[in-house]
Amino acid sequence: MCRLYALRANEPTRVECSLVHAQNALMEQSRRDQEGLVHGHGWGVADYADGAPLIEKRTWAAYHGEHFQKKAACVYAHTVIAHVRRATVGPASIENTHPFAHGRWIFAHNGTVPHFDKVRQPLLEAMDPIHRDSILGETDSEHIFYYLLTLCAHNPESDLLETVRRGLRQIIDWCREIDPDAAVGLNIVLTDGQRLVGSRLGRTLWFLKRDHTFICPVCGKPHVQHKPSVHYRSVEVASEPLTEERDWKSVPNGTVYSVDSDFALRFETLNLTITQCGKSASL
Repeated sequence: MCRLYALRANEPTRVECSLVHAQNALMEQSRRDQEGLVHGHGWGVADYADGAPLIEKRTWAAYHGEHFQKKAACVYAHTVIAHVRRATVGPASIENTHPFAHGRWIFAHNGTVPHFDKVRQPLLEAMDPIHRDSILGETDSEHIFYYLLTLCAHNPESDLLETVRRGLRQIIDWCREIDPDAAVGLNIVLTDGQRLVGSRLGRTLWFLKRDHTFICPVCGKPHVQHKPSVHYRSVEVASEPLTEERDWKSVPNGTVYSVDSDFALRFETLNLTITQCGKSASL
């Protein structure tokens, strides 16, 4: 279990309220989420500087000290990914802390691959050596990241959403071969700064779309230095709704999604029948 956040916008946007000040900001979720769980095993915030990932990570809780708040206050970007960790696979360490980065790519994961000790081997065998050798930590998340990067490298002309969908279906199939009844948690977000894709499977996930500039309901100020010639568009994705705005909507379970070039959300089903919480559901 973890909590994640992502933003994709066509103009640089402040995220301090989403991460720190909102009623259910990511920092507050690290202290106590809607299920009453603490996510105190590390945090990370990533954006892009001159096209390259810029990531700050710490191994302590986001609500401890001022580091998370100071980082959040500095972020003003088109693309942002943030994560607070509740460790399930791998201890608290910088190597195991999300988001992960490789080249232009940034990745974060909320969920768990069941029986990862057995699923790890087919994941490694399916990776290119350069990606296999890039793994620094012990998490299922980092292995998923480099497996998906391998698929992207092998299919550079393919639609990124379809590549990710195919990769996640393969991971689920490996899990089923070991334990058909195990529940798989695969909420991911993957971006190269220009494209952003993700998934929801077995964990909560919400989104908020904006098609105009706005006054933040938390701080009462605009979050964008808007150009009149630009029609502002943005999408925020979060494990839980961050504010009390009614426009937050649930991402359908068992789907992959992408933020398209026009900053619209596109959803595709994973076409799975899985067992979750002891019940079989067609997703």
